Amino acid sequence: MRKICLLFLLVAMTVNAQTPLSSVEASKFRTLVKSASEKTKTITSDFTQYQHIEFMSNDIESSGRLAFKSPAMVRWEYVLPDPYIIVFKDEKLTTVQNGKKSSMDMGSNPVFKQLNQLITASITGDMFDDNAFEISYFRETGGYEAHLKPKDDGFAEFIANIQINFSSNGEVQEVKMSESSEDYTRIVFDNRKTNVPLNLELFEH
Repeated sequence: MRKICLLFLLVAMTVNAQTPLSSVEASKFRTLVKSASEKTKTITSDFTQYQHIEFMSNDIESSGRLAFKSPAMVRWEYVLPDPYIIVFKDEKLTTVQNGKKSSMDMGSNPVFKQLNQLITASITGDMFDDNAFEISYFRETGGYEAHLKPKDDGFAEFIANIQINFSSNGEVQEVKMSESSEDYTRIVFDNRKTNVPLNLELFEH
């Protein structure tokens, strides 16, 4: 259950007053995000993850450190409450827990491959594919929010809706991925640093 929810990496702000963007504003915003994404080669960030399960009274909270290297290497290192590492690299998903390693070939599974692409895109913010999603754009206090609804019915069985919050300069601050039920995973990024040198050993497991 936990591994599946971790794949549905998401984050979003509590909905407050939103102002829909006009078509001209939305186009400018997409250009802003695209430009920021193209300039991003590496990202490091702290993160806090909130896993909401409908029948539980409290969200499951965990935290750790993210490392990203373009085009598609991602490392999630969970520190609290339990040490746990997830690495996406070369279309493989590798997990490490209590010294035990497990790997999965995502290239042979279209759904997991699409999930990997979605995770990478959600980190950089470059995921405005009108062929894959129905997208709405909003202005929020201090930034922007995008709502994405998958068009593919098969993929929508896993993720029904995506909300991404951006800073005023087009960087992702929060992502939230909701399942078809009321369950969702929300991730908040803090202390983000862009284009800092990364040791490639971080992605070797």
